[in-house]
Amino acid sequence: MANLLHIDTSPRGERSQSRALSKYFVEAWKDSHLEDSITYRDVGRNSIPHVNEPWIAACFTSPEKRTSDMWEAIQLSEQLVDELMAADVYVIGVPMYNFNIPSGFKAYIDQIVRIGRTYAFEPEDKESPYKPLVHGKKMFIITAHGAGGFAPGGRLEKLNHQAPYLKTAFGFIGITDITFISVENDELGGQKLADSIAAARAQINKLVNVPAINPK
Repeated sequence: MANLLHIDTSPRGERSQSRALSKYFVEAWKDSHLEDSITYRDVGRNSIPHVNEPWIAACFTSPEKRTSDMWEAIQLSEQLVDELMAADVYVIGVPMYNFNIPSGFKAYIDQIVRIGRTYAFEPEDKESPYKPLVHGKKMFIITAHGAGGFAPGGRLEKLNHQAPYLKTAFGFIGITDITFISVENDELGGQKLADSIAAARAQINKLVNVPAINPK
């Protein structure tokens, strides 16, 4: 039995394509993986705080030296990291905002990319001092774009800073098995959007029919 962490990042509700497709993915996954558990977190409509000076001080203080105020400053971060580490599979719905991700999702990433929790720093290793601590996970990222052409080989590929950033941020902590599913032309609507949604659903249908992931 695996644990799937489902994260929505759009502040929109029923009009959100990323939400609709992440929900579609999870429902399809549940039908094919009956024993798996699902954890849900909505960072689009339940804001994650940005890091501040007390948070930074707490994170860069060894656990045995942290004060009660420091532990309070990173309480939510601890919860988010525990949730991340407990999952075997991630499904994340992410709209593109100004060629990248929503600021609320950036705040979430800042909370879970944690020294000593999701990566280690070993300065004595001059060639590779940063060591990922998140291993054996699978991530599916469902992106929604207002226009078309942001996918690899598309006319707007060079403007897509969303996918490269997500690969870098999650890869840094060890999540490198990432599959992207994209719906485009949300602003255009009509047949182009309908075709894109249909293609994304077809991709999802193929992806969920994989053998169940057995956590180590």
